Amino acid sequence: MTSAPPARRITPAGYPRTRRPPARRPLYYLLGTAGHPNYGDELIASIWLRHLARIAPEADVWLDCPVPGSAAVLLDGLHPRARFTDTAWRLCAEAPPGGPWGKAAWVQSALENPGLAYRWVNGIELMASADVVHVIGGGYVNGIWPHHIGLLGAAAAATRRSGGRAVLTGQGFTPVDEAEASLLRALVDRFDVVDVRDAASAEALRMPQAQGVDDAFLGAGTFPHVEHTADLPRYMLCLQSDMTEHDGGDLAAFTLATLRAWNADPADVGIVEGIPGQDRAVFGLIEHALPGARFFPFSEVWRSGMPVAPHQTWLSTRFHVHLVAAAAGASGVAVSLNPDYYTTKHGSLVELGSHWQLVEDLTDVPKPPDGGGFDPEALAGHTRRKAAVAARIYPG
Repeated sequence: MTSAPPARRITPAGYPRTRRPPARRPLYYLLGTAGHPNYGDELIASIWLRHLARIAPEADVWLDCPVPGSAAVLLDGLHPRARFTDTAWRLCAEAPPGGPWGKAAWVQSALENPGLAYRWVNGIELMASADVVHVIGGGYVNGIWPHHIGLLGAAAAATRRSGGRAVLTGQGFTPVDEAEASLLRALVDRFDVVDVRDAASAEALRMPQAQGVDDAFLGAGTFPHVEHTADLPRYMLCLQSDMTEHDGGDLAAFTLATLRAWNADPADVGIVEGIPGQDRAVFGLIEHALPGARFFPFSEVWRSGMPVAPHQTWLSTRFHVHLVAAAAGASGVAVSLNPDYYTTKHGSLVELGSHWQLVEDLTDVPKPPDGGGFDPEALAGHTRRKAAVAARIYPG
C-alpha cells in the first residue's frame, strides 16, 4: 500500500509548497559564514558538523554559507551526509536596497513567496522543509554587515513554513545601533533557542538569560593541533590587516617593540595565518627583522592543526586564535584593533578566564605574560555549558 503524497499548497506566484512527509530522515539546515576561508568560521562550522556526525549521522545536513565550493573542500568528510549551498546568503545579497529592515522584510517575503527570488526557488523550498534552521556562531550579524540580519529573517520564515525550529547559537551581535537592535529583537523573538557569546549582545537583545559562550567551546579539548609541540616556536604571532583602525606600519612597529621587550629570539618566533593573505601583510613588513622566523600559512594550519603548546607566549589580534591558544594553556596578549568589534570579542574571553592581557593602545608595549590560558576546570565548564545548548537543539 503506497503512502499518500505530501500535501501541496500553491503560492500566489504559482509555486507549490511541499511539506516533507513525516517518515524520513531529519533535515538540519545550518547557516554560517564558512568558506571564505577564515580560521574561526571554519572551526565553528567543523565543530557543529562533527557534533552532528556523532549524534545524528543519518540526518541530512546542509550548510548554507557564502562560498559553498570552498567550504565543501575545507569541511569534506566531517559529516557523512553534509552538503553545501548559499541560498540564504544569495537572498541577503540580492535583496533590493532598503537598509536592514527592508532587506530582512524582502528575504522573509521571498521565503513565503519564492517567485520573488525565482533563481533560488529550489533552495528556498529545501530550507523551508528543514526540521531545524540553525544560525551557527560568529560575529557576522551586526551593524558592520547589517544586510546579514536578513539571515535571521530567512531562518524565522523558513521554519514558520516547515513547522520546524529556528535556533541561533554563539552569536556576537555588536556593534549595533538601536534601529538595528530593534530589528534583531523582533526577529529573535521568533526563535526557539537564543544563545549569544557576550554580555553586549545579550544587552542589545534585552535578554540577559541568552548570554552564553562562543560556539568553539563545544569542541574545546578536541581542537586539531600540531602533535610535536616541542618543535614549535616559543613566541607566536597572529597579525591581521583587515577590520582594523590602525595602519599596518603601526602594528608592525608595536610587534617588533613587543618582541624586543620580551627578549624574543627571532629564530624562535612563529607567525600564524588565520585568513589567507590578510594575515601575511603585516608579517611582510617585519620579516626581514625576524631572520629564521617560521610562517604557518592557513593551508598548513587547517591541514595539520594549530601550532599551539602550553609553553608558548602569543600575541594575537584574531579572536579564535586567542580562544584556541588559551584553551591549550598558552600565555598571551590579545590586541584589539577595533574597539567597537574586537574589544568586546577578546574581552569576553578574558571575562571567561583566559588570563590573557588585553591591549587596545599600540603605544602600550605589554610585559611578558605568564598567566597561562584557561584553567582546565573553567574550560571544562564552558564546554559543558555549550554542550547543554547543543542538547536543547538536537536530540542525542
